[in-house]
Amino acid sequence: MVPDLKRRLPGRGVWVEARAGSVGAAVAKKVFARGFKAESRVSADLAAEVEALLERSALDMLSLANKAGRVVTGFGKVETALDRNEAALVLHAGDAAEDGKRKLAQAARRGTGGGEVRVLSLFSSRQLDLALGRENVVHAALLADPVSDAFIARALQLARYRDGDTGQPAETDQE
Repeated sequence: MVPDLKRRLPGRGVWVEARAGSVGAAVAKKVFARGFKAESRVSADLAAEVEALLERSALDMLSLANKAGRVVTGFGKVETALDRNEAALVLHAGDAAEDGKRKLAQAARRGTGGGEVRVLSLFSSRQLDLALGRENVVHAALLADPVSDAFIARALQLARYRDGDTGQPAETDQE
């Protein structure tokens, strides 16, 4: 049994809600064997494997957006992109300081005139470093572009899978 995240593999499939809890429950209840009407071997870690695949897909697309020149990193550059209303999304590393997040949320409110910029904290600083080919990435912004939209779609899919959180707009991020 293989996860078909792109929904393109041939043959019969079993659909499970794309949330870690649902996949874990389906494995525990042996839903796949019932769905295939045959004995099936399913990894006990299927939920974690799917999460890793979704995470890899999102990070690969972030790397592609970076190569296209649609990612800025560093507090100052992210703040400038927000002030100019150029950012489509702000990424904070999981270990980013709350003070930095708060200041960037204020910059987003200034730049958008009170509008919304989606904010996500899905990845560690190390993961961002590797995806972007830089060291010590704590804050990053994606500039509006179709490749940025593709990353955002994958990142939101990962966020929904993990816990249903699709990120708070900077306007309501009051932490």
